[in-house]
Amino acid sequence: MKTIINVGILTAAAVAIGACAKQPDEIAAIPMESSMYAGQSCSSLSQTRLKLSQDLANLSAQQKDAASGDAFGVFLLGLPLSSMSGGDKEAAISVTKGKLDAINQEMARKRCKM
Repeated sequence: MKTIINVGILTAAAVAIGACAKQPDEIAAIPMESSMYAGQSCSSLSQTRLKLSQDLANLSAQQKDAASGDAFGVFLLGLPLSSMSGGDKEAAISVTKGKLDAINQEMARKRCKM
């Protein structure tokens, strides 16, 4: 009986930890076509890249907070509280990283100053 309880506790802990928010640098970019930026000038691409870089910095800060909150919640209650309350920004970060990659590819194709 004691073994069954221990296995149950370990399983619950593994599920809770697996549901925790990832650190921003562990989140991969979603591949996007650079052609969606083909109509923009180098200046426009630079401005868009700057805005997206700022957005990524803000999202990353929120994601770090969510990851810390999840670790704390799992430690205290066994639940990833930040992720459960919508604090996980993984999807937004992966899309923003994908857009930045696409802009960088388009800027390289056009030989824009980076």
